[in-house]
Amino acid sequence: MLTSVIFIPSVGSLLLLLVGKNPRISRLVALFFVILELILVLILFVTFDRSTTGYSFIERANWVPLFNIQYLLAVDGLSVSLVFLNAILGVVAVLISWTITEKVREYFALLLLLQTAVMGVFISMDMFLFFVFWELELIPMYFLIAKWGSGRKEYSAMKVLLFTLIGSAFMFISIIALYLSQPVADRTFDMMILAERDISGLIPYAGLISIGFLVAFAVKLPIFPFHTWLPDAHTDAPTAISVMLAGVLLKMGGYGLIRINAGLFPEQLSDLAPLLAIAAVINVLYGAFIVVRQTDIKRLIAYSSVSHMGFVVLGLSSFGGSVISTTAINGAALQLFSHGIITALLFVCAGLIYERTHTRYIPDMGGLIARMPLIGIGFIVAGLASLGLPSTSGFVAEILIFLGAYNTYPLATALCAFGVVLAAGYMLWAIQRTLFGPSLKRWADLNDASSSGKWAIVLLLIPVMVIGIYPKILLDVLENSLLRIVGGLA
Repeated sequence: MLTSVIFIPSVGSLLLLLVGKNPRISRLVALFFVILELILVLILFVTFDRSTTGYSFIERANWVPLFNIQYLLAVDGLSVSLVFLNAILGVVAVLISWTITEKVREYFALLLLLQTAVMGVFISMDMFLFFVFWELELIPMYFLIAKWGSGRKEYSAMKVLLFTLIGSAFMFISIIALYLSQPVADRTFDMMILAERDISGLIPYAGLISIGFLVAFAVKLPIFPFHTWLPDAHTDAPTAISVMLAGVLLKMGGYGLIRINAGLFPEQLSDLAPLLAIAAVINVLYGAFIVVRQTDIKRLIAYSSVSHMGFVVLGLSSFGGSVISTTAINGAALQLFSHGIITALLFVCAGLIYERTHTRYIPDMGGLIARMPLIGIGFIVAGLASLGLPSTSGFVAEILIFLGAYNTYPLATALCAFGVVLAAGYMLWAIQRTLFGPSLKRWADLNDASSSGKWAIVLLLIPVMVIGIYPKILLDVLENSLLRIVGGLA
């Protein structure tokens, strides 16, 4: 089943290269495969055993026996939640790309390949296989920004590539070092086996190896000062790629921190926890203060993402306490899903606004909700969820992080909570300047979202509200798996 989840989009990508250049057929083929993917993932999500602390749907085969490299797939609650997120955003990305007119076939083929790569990262349990999918994601991402982006698209695409490759170099060195440091007879890339071993006692330089992984994931999340690639990428990327970038590609960094740093190197993560708390405060406050100065709507959302990823780091800093807070870890994992949905919705609405007004400059907007009510409602709900309004998914994730982290780092938690106040300021300002006020004559002929845009907005609105009202639907999936991960130190 997991093999199908990973490679169904690739089948669609290959088929797109064979069906000819008819744009309508290309769009329909892409839509068919991402919907098929979502249906399969829904089955996976519903049938996943929430009571287990172990892995489910395990698929294993020898790949490179000489080095004990395996084709090893499995999921736990953390994986399932992010696979579900990726499946939802895959459908949204295709819907929001319906107006693409240049090299349509190639665009959707690359978009589906990106879907495969991200699925592979979240499902792979062999560290070498994990790295292969991690690197594979770079290929479609580079071309999608460089070819179909705007502004300094080649520069931004290259910046994404270089930053990620630098992070990947640290990861690769750490993977090889981890493998070679094990006793010859027991060498493995199997993350399930490695999680059961006392790596700190068995492997020399475990601290340095863990730092290598930490740097790689810090670049991807991103954690200050490795964040500078993100605003440029978001600003110049097409809307669908901004959706995927903010929605799931950043989450690969958070996933890696929980899966590898927390799961394999809990003691080393505990030692670094005070630095994580400091990094969390910097991320939250720096991102929030920079956002206040932004007048480009996409750049505003990009720096908002930098700020909100600080909450994930704050949740992980609870490893520094005498008793690890499972509440904070649950909150961090929930924040990965919640922020992915919320920010995707913000970028969808911003993209639809730009598509109609041909500007991203906030002072030039105003009164748009009268002309595009559904886009306006989507932007308002996403904005309020981003600042943590009760009954939205953003509130649940952030309150869990604050409640869990306070006992360990009360000052850091208080400062990060102040970031929520700043978020309210800049997000309400953006909503007011964009949607309300006097309606400008130049926007008199604007239309609301097309059918594909409406479906994209609705598909994202549902989980924002459902999880906000009934968070148990996702927390039940996460809880036992995260309890196993943090049990390495608790």
